[in-house]
Amino acid sequence: MLGAFPDARYTVEDQLAEGEKVLTRWSCIGTHKGELMGIAPTGKLVRISGMLTDRIVDSKIVEEWSEWDALGMMQQMGVVATFPKVMRKVAA
Repeated sequence: MLGAFPDARYTVEDQLAEGEKVLTRWSCIGTHKGELMGIAPTGKLVRISGMLTDRIVDSKIVEEWSEWDALGMMQQMGVVATFPKVMRKVAA
């Protein structure tokens, strides 16, 4: 991700902790300037968001679960059709 979006700026939107778990809701904005999963740079600015859940033991992250909007990122890069475009093609 850092090679594909070298100007990426991450923002922690919310962070909650209870017991061993920490939930972080984040957002990111960056320009697609490098190859990503075989996709050549598009030069497009994309905004993505996601959440991390970390389990912490003895001040160390021992497990992490991640969810983020990969489909939305691909749509913004123009490599995956958005829903309305798909529906127009199906209806035609």
